[in-house]
Amino acid sequence: MPVLSAGILLYRLPDAAEPEVWIAHMGGPFWARKDAASWSIPKGEYLLGADPFDAARREFEEEIGVPAPETDYLLLGEFRQPSGKVVTVFAAEADLSVHQVVSNTFELEWPKRSGRLREFPEVDDARWVGLAEARVKLVRGQLPVLDALVEVLCQEGRLGR
Repeated sequence: MPVLSAGILLYRLPDAAEPEVWIAHMGGPFWARKDAASWSIPKGEYLLGADPFDAARREFEEEIGVPAPETDYLLLGEFRQPSGKVVTVFAAEADLSVHQVVSNTFELEWPKRSGRLREFPEVDDARWVGLAEARVKLVRGQLPVLDALVEVLCQEGRLGR
C-alpha cells in the first residue's frame, strides 16, 4: 500500500501572461542551501479512509501558518511520486498574502551523529512564482501537477497554449 499524501496548489492569474503558483521551500538542514528542486506544494500524509481534502487543508495550515483560503477547489488529480507516495492535489484560484510563514516543526539529530536533537521548520519559505520558475524550483515528482493545472486552465479557456 503506497503512502498517501494530499496537498493544495493555489494559483493566480495576474495581468502577466503566465499563471503564478504558491509553493513552499522545504525546511531543515538538507534543504537549507538548495533552491532548485527543493520546493513543494504544501502537502502532507494522511491515513487510508481519511478525507484527502481535509488532510490537504490541515497540512496547508500546519506548513504555512494560515488556513487555506475559503474558495472553490477542484480535484487536480493523484500523482505518483518517484518514492511511490501518491499525492492527491486540489487546486484553487486565490490571491493569498502571507507576511511570514509559520510552519510546524520536526525533530532531527543535527549535526549527524552528534547526539543532539534540534527542531527545524517543515517549511522555511513560501511564495508566488511563475510557472517557468516553479518548474525549476519544484521537486521533480511534482512537475506533472503543473502540467495538470495548465491543462485545466486551457480547457477552461483561461490560458492559451
